[in-house]
Amino acid sequence: MSALIRVLLVDDQALVRAGFRIILESEPGIVVVGEAVDGSAAIRQAAALQPDVICMDVQMPGMDGLTATRAIVADPASRAAVLVLTTFDREDYLFSALQHGASGFLLKNATPEALVEAVQVLARGDALLSPEITRRVIERFARISLPGRPTPVSERPEPAAVGELTDREREVFELIALGLANAEIAARLYLGEATVKTHVSKVLQKLDLRDRIQAVVYAYEHGIVVPGAPQQR
Repeated sequence: MSALIRVLLVDDQALVRAGFRIILESEPGIVVVGEAVDGSAAIRQAAALQPDVICMDVQMPGMDGLTATRAIVADPASRAAVLVLTTFDREDYLFSALQHGASGFLLKNATPEALVEAVQVLARGDALLSPEITRRVIERFARISLPGRPTPVSERPEPAAVGELTDREREVFELIALGLANAEIAARLYLGEATVKTHVSKVLQKLDLRDRIQAVVYAYEHGIVVPGAPQQR
């Protein structure tokens, strides 16, 4: 990441882009390097400008933001983290964005401070997964069953890679899946935050996951954490 956080704004509404630009560029260390009005333009701009963070709208004429997110994340030359601007009344957008590789989500009615913080979090290489969104993930996977003969998530075989985790890494993994931040995990396990960060990195590396968002999805897809089960205390 460069000294300045380079941001690409993607939204078909000029007033929205202008508002985001004013908010972000009022913060020292953030610069908006470009704008795009649809997904196709976003892909071109991402390749040309190499931003650190892309603020991606979902519904746009032509190519939508979710399709563009998938293409940008799949590009090995891209270094951008995608922040999807979403609303909870369209749950399908949220889960499509998860599957397509977004690193963060923000409600469109969020405060200016929340937008700035989200961009900074993603630029550091972290993922932005709020407790509200984590609850949506849990609720979604609580309803999942395999096609044909339904199989509860908790009865699916555990991936071999999970067996490579140490006991402590397994604990950290389960707490990530519950949506806890590093500081909360540290307090729960009586560890230092630096130690927790190391464990998180090891978990992601061993399971070949990009970020915490993928870790949450992975945990519920494979029954590592079961929706509705008692949480660790």
